[in-house]
Amino acid sequence: MYREKVRAILSQHGRLSVPIDTLTDESDLYNAGLTSLATVGLMLALEEGFEIEFSDSMLSRKTFGSIDSLAAAVEALSGK
Repeated sequence: MYREKVRAILSQHGRLSVPIDTLTDESDLYNAGLTSLATVGLMLALEEGFEIEFSDSMLSRKTFGSIDSLAAAVEALSGK
C-alpha cells in the first residue's frame, strides 16, 4: 500500500541516478544515487505526502536505505 506512493515521491524528490522502475523494493537507494541533501528533500516530501513526522531516531541511513525500509517507516508512523 505504501510502497507505490513512496516510489512516486522518491522518483520526484530522490534525485536518483537511475530510473525508479529499475529498482527493486530492496535496492540500496544510496547506491542508486541518493545523497544526504536529497534525503532531506525526500524526508520532507514523505512527511507532507503521508502527513507524518519522522522522529530524530528514524533519521538514519537504515531508514532511507531502501523502498522497503521507507515504506515500513511510513507505515509505523501512520499507525496503521
